[in-house]
Amino acid sequence: MEKKHIVVAGTGYVGLSLSVLLSQDNKVTAVDIIEEKVKMLNGRKSPIRDE
Repeated sequence: MEKKHIVVAGTGYVGLSLSVLLSQDNKVTAVDIIEEKVKMLNGRKSPIRDE
């Protein structure tokens, strides 16, 4: 099966979860307008804090 390139807008609870699940079989690019979140994700750290 051919891998698709999917873009997910937003890296909150829903967007980040979808990105991770979809990336198992596809190429995924997740985008966000909050630069700090993007830097954390590029550093392989989750921007989501769940106490």
